[in-house]
Amino acid sequence: MLSVLIRTKNEEKNIERAIKSVQGLADEVIVVDSGSTDRTVEIAKELGAKVFFREWKGYPDQLNYGIGLCSGDWVFVLDADEEVSKELRESIGQVIKNPKHDIYMVSRRTYYLGDFLKHAWYPEWRIRLFRKGKVRFEGLLHERAIFSGSVGRLKGDLYHYSYKSLKDQYLKTVHYAYTMAEIMKSEGKRFRLYKLIFNPLWHFIKVYFVQLGFLDGLRGFMVALSAFFYTFLKYKFLYELELKEKVSKLW
Repeated sequence: MLSVLIRTKNEEKNIERAIKSVQGLADEVIVVDSGSTDRTVEIAKELGAKVFFREWKGYPDQLNYGIGLCSGDWVFVLDADEEVSKELRESIGQVIKNPKHDIYMVSRRTYYLGDFLKHAWYPEWRIRLFRKGKVRFEGLLHERAIFSGSVGRLKGDLYHYSYKSLKDQYLKTVHYAYTMAEIMKSEGKRFRLYKLIFNPLWHFIKVYFVQLGFLDGLRGFMVALSAFFYTFLKYKFLYELELKEKVSKLW
């Protein structure tokens, strides 16, 4: 039996696509909603999903809670802004019938500015399919799978519709960069000028040249530039947080 787990909050524009992509494959769809004020819950219920409310307690905590609600032997984690491709559906069905591993990774492909990227941000391997009880999630900003044992890879892409617009992308980028700076500071990491200068350049080079982002044309360049921007802001925010701490101690 396969349970598909989806976390939501105000995803009325995405949730139908996500649920329909696993209909006929999933034995149940579990939606953990953290307080949607749009039609997310209504749409999910209309499509046959079991919806549970839980106040937001962080990415990994919501996942671990949702896994506990799943009654299937297998769990597939699907974000509301994702869609299971036809090839991936077939691959999931095959490995559940004849599994060689207890844990499987999927390759996520991002839709960006009108088309799917072929090189930048791809392949982005994520652990998404596993026997219940074999995986738990930890982390502060984004979840990290904790597990033991061998891991297989599924065929087919998990389509990711991550950003509504460039404005949406950069608003999220600023938020994530600031949050990461707070995490770094809480872990005792200190600002270093050379990291502010060189780390953003390295991330641009990695996306644009190492990952062959230049083959995605202008979109690949813009993705690499966003990687530069995120990394630069992360260290800039860390510097600001350290300055605020020094000033507070003076007063």
